[in-house]
This record gives sequence, C-alpha cells and structure tokens, in this order.
Amino acid sequence: MTSELIPRIRLALAPGAAHLPDWLGIEEQRHLVDACREWAKPPAPMRASRMPNGAVMSVKTVCLGWQWIPYRYSRFAEDTDGAPVKPFPDWLVALGRRAVADAFDDVEAAAGYQPDAALVNYYDDNARLGLHKDQDEDAGAPVVSISLGDSCIFRFGNTETRGRPYTDLELRSGDVVVFGGPSRYAYHGVPKVLPGTGNPEIGLRQGRFNITLRVTGLSKQPSPRGGSAGTRRSRASALRVLLEAGVLDRERFAQRRGEDRAHQPRDRARHLERERVGGRAIAL
Repeated sequence: MTSELIPRIRLALAPGAAHLPDWLGIEEQRHLVDACREWAKPPAPMRASRMPNGAVMSVKTVCLGWQWIPYRYSRFAEDTDGAPVKPFPDWLVALGRRAVADAFDDVEAAAGYQPDAALVNYYDDNARLGLHKDQDEDAGAPVVSISLGDSCIFRFGNTETRGRPYTDLELRSGDVVVFGGPSRYAYHGVPKVLPGTGNPEIGLRQGRFNITLRVTGLSKQPSPRGGSAGTRRSRASALRVLLEAGVLDRERFAQRRGEDRAHQPRDRARHLERERVGGRAIAL
C-alpha cells in the first residue's frame, strides 16, 4: 500500500475495464514475487517468445496452466524444453475471483470466474510490449492483470485500432487492471517501464513482473447453475472464497447457497429423466 496526501482513486478505463490502484498489500506482493521466481525456473522455464515473423520479444514469459506460443496454447512448453506446463494454483484462481468481484461489484461473475492460464511476464528496464489484443482464447471472460515491482506506463486503447483514442496510465506495484465485457478485446500495451520506482520491500529490486490471468476456453468450465456434483462443489468453494475475502457478507453467502440448493432436486430429476432406460432411472 502507498501513503499519499491525495489517495489514488479507482478509474474506469472504458466500459468493462477497471483500474484498482494499490489493491495488493506488501505481504501479498512479496508472496507473488517469490512465486514468480519459482515459476521462472526449469522445467518449462521463463523465456523470450519468438514471434512468427522471427522477432524475439523483449519481455520474458513463463506460463501456468497452458503455454502461450504465438498465437496458440499448448499443455507443453514446446518452445523451451518440451516439459509439461506448470499447474495453475488454486490460490491464484481465488485471487482472480477477488479482483473480478471488486472491479465489477458482481459476485455472480466472480463466483463463475475460472482462469486456467496465466502469463507471467518480466520486464527489464528496456522491455516494451506493443499494442495488441488478447484474442487467442476461446472464451470472453475477463482478463486480470497484476503489476509488481517497477511502475510502467500502461496504454489502454479501443477495440478497433491501435491508434487513438487510448488512455496512458501509470501502473504501480500492487495495482490491478481487470478488463472484460465490451473492453475484453481492447488493444493494450506497455510502451515504457519506469526504472527504480519499485518498492524493495516486496523482494524485487529492479524490473517488473506482470501476471495476467485468462480463461482459455480449452479446459472444462463449470456452469453457473446446477450441473454435476463437482460443478456444485466448485461453485460452493468459489462462494466461500468470496466470503472469506470479505466480498460477500454472511447473509448474502447464505442466500446464494440457498438458491443453489433449491436448484439441486430439480436438476437431479431432469438428469434422471434424461438417463431413463427401459423405464428404469439410472443415476450417474
């Protein structure tokens, strides 16, 4: 957290896009920096991606859940050592849900948010990221972007062109940007890193980590209502995370759990009817 005479305020960058300044405390940032360092190690290590035209990105990347290889995803680090991609941890899913709930004030959207891929980017003093769209995913769920270390200039544009209109915003360590809905496929990039602006207390003396959480649409996603027992457990777990994070109070938590339970008998009856064979119901 920062202490300033004039507190930084939340900013709506565009419809469906929100900037959450100073969202992460020092301890959470330190934990994420430590995790980034571990993720960067082999197998499936951090690397500079090579684009189809042969250009090598100045940003170095390690992936979780799915390996991003321009412009597709794989379960293996095909562009490094061929090892399986590191798993996407549950605690990072929970962090993403908190961010979505806070950005949009939408508990239902947060409970159904199931990111399955993360790109962990490291920027040195000279690294840049040109304006681009995150459009290699088959799902339109929000992107959650977490900043750690040195500040940067983040350029958030429109969905039609790399040119104006766009907004230039200084992102500092602990800031989060969430973009979805009509802004999900907006152009965005990092034209400049501001060296020496990070807080050494988080364990990163130079450079910048950026973690972007995405839903690829390539993994099986739980439906928001009904479904299998596993789906209901997933939703119940998501709601409990939001309760523990303070996003839901106990009354709203109990109300939503009650709504889910009310759906279960009807869903099970429909399931049994679909599986009725020779006049005998079979429960799967």
